[in-house]
Amino acid sequence: MDVIEIEGLTKRFGDVLAVDNVSFKVKKGEIFGFLGPNGAGKTTLLNILVTVLKPTSGTARVAGYDVLKYPLKVREKIGVVFQDITLDRELTGRENLWIHGRVYGVNTSRLKKRIDELSRFIELEKWIDVQVKKYSGGMMRRLEIARALIHNPEILFLDEPTLGLDPQTRVHVWDYIKRLRREHGITVFLTTHYMDEAEKLCDRVAIIDHGKIISMGKPEDLTRQIDREIVYVRVDEADGFKVEKMFKALGENGFVEGFRMLEDKTLRFLVDDASKAIPKIFEVLQGFKVRIREVKYSKPTLEDVFLQLTGKSLREYEAGFVEHVRLYHRRR
Repeated sequence: MDVIEIEGLTKRFGDVLAVDNVSFKVKKGEIFGFLGPNGAGKTTLLNILVTVLKPTSGTARVAGYDVLKYPLKVREKIGVVFQDITLDRELTGRENLWIHGRVYGVNTSRLKKRIDELSRFIELEKWIDVQVKKYSGGMMRRLEIARALIHNPEILFLDEPTLGLDPQTRVHVWDYIKRLRREHGITVFLTTHYMDEAEKLCDRVAIIDHGKIISMGKPEDLTRQIDREIVYVRVDEADGFKVEKMFKALGENGFVEGFRMLEDKTLRFLVDDASKAIPKIFEVLQGFKVRIREVKYSKPTLEDVFLQLTGKSLREYEAGFVEHVRLYHRRR
């Protein structure tokens, strides 16, 4: 059963095409990830699905309801955790949950039980009556997840749920999301620009770039598109002309089938067999008097899929986006 159905969805902001003719479906009980860099259109699309924004054209149905025709019905069926923290920090955790529950019409006796259930679920029982301003960032995020669940929604929308959290807290948030699906059968739709988050959490992933879906499927199916191993070599110097000559030497010997120079003086090689290719890479680089700092190899990841599809790594996109924002503000 499909609980989210999108057909030809487009959103323009003046001359900017933020979402470009997007179509896909999400099944009941699925953890579905929308993966892409900042500015790709992820949050814009999520805001349309949760009825915060209206699309320019196309249709979107959430929990069986058209988001334009029945926005109140949609809101009854969903919980939302936005990218920015929206808790009242002067109130306690319990007070934040109580107000949200009353807004959704949860009756008093049920609400008391629900707050107790959720505070145990997010492991904040000892902190639930403490002012939120004394919480850590991870505790606030967990409380926001509890708040979004207070009225037992069918679908939970999470916009960059672990942005800014430390690695240990990110893993805890992942565990809560997995438990929600496992124990309660809730459908989860999340946006993220963390490749490892999408790989570890999602049943299916849609990769979005410049407002368009450029690939979609199970993470393992997407990574299978690259039927090679990946070797990364960080060097002292990575002069472009020298690197091209090194790659040509490796390619002529059949050890390397694809090559790219990344940021941080890192060279990326696509190889058939890393155990055979790495010694040859060492030999060629040393022949060009290139000092090797670090070598690692791995099976393809979603980061490699993104690089193959777009020609850029996610970090390169992020750097470009930051620079674009800086230039925009300088012109104002």
